[in-house]
This record gives sequence, C-alpha cells and structure tokens, in this order.
Amino acid sequence: MAGEEEIADSIKPEFPTGRIKKIMKLDKDINKVTSEALFLVSCSTELFLRFLAERSAEVAMEKKRKTVKLDFIRTAVKRHRPTSDFLLDSLPAPTESSLPIDRPRSRAVEDKPAPPGTRRIDQFFRKPEDEAPIEINDS
Repeated sequence: MAGEEEIADSIKPEFPTGRIKKIMKLDKDINKVTSEALFLVSCSTELFLRFLAERSAEVAMEKKRKTVKLDFIRTAVKRHRPTSDFLLDSLPAPTESSLPIDRPRSRAVEDKPAPPGTRRIDQFFRKPEDEAPIEINDS
C-alpha cells in the first residue's frame, strides 16, 4: 500500500486542478468534488488529450504534413468509434476552405488574356497560316 501512495503522490496532473474543479461544478448535480475524483478526472483528461493528439499527428503524417489541422483531428475522431460517438458533434463544422473544391487547378493558356503590347510564347512557335512552308534543298 505504501508503494501505491508514493506513486500516486509523485504523479501530478498537467492541468490546473482549480480550473478542472470549476468545470466539474458547472454540472448542477455535482455539489462537492473530492480530491481523488479531481485527480482521476484530471489524469483521464490528460490521457484522452494525449491519445487524441497522437492520433491526429498520425493523420497529419499520413497526409505528409507537419502541422496538425482541425480536419486531421476530425479524421482521427471519426476513425475511433467510441470517441466519435460523443466528440464529433462538439467539433466545429468544416469550413468551406477545408472542403474539397471541384474546379480545375489552372486555366488553359488560351483563357488568360495577354497583357497589352505583348505576345504569348506559344504564338512565337506557331507557324503563320498564310506563309508557305520552308523548303530545304540538299544540293
């Protein structure tokens, strides 16, 4: 028993316990919060956020990105069924910029007007239609 108490004393939660206690007391059914309950909720929150961060980082690495974006978190939550059951509704809706857009990446060269007083390079290499072909004599 003494070994377990030393281990529990050496583990300190990363999150401020006062703030967690305030969040817990937002529930009207909770009047008092014991220190053991506060410790367990704090540690479980830390473990959950670590799990979510690791899964989101895996999604970012799959997409060859170095920065974890909200879409990667959403994908990680969708892949883990127990998490998606309660968390997916709480995540912000995808923005229009993050949704895939069905449009061509670039317009064709003919679509873009040339600046006044300039010619396109493709016009330089094109044969004039009114000019006769050049004949080469091997004499």
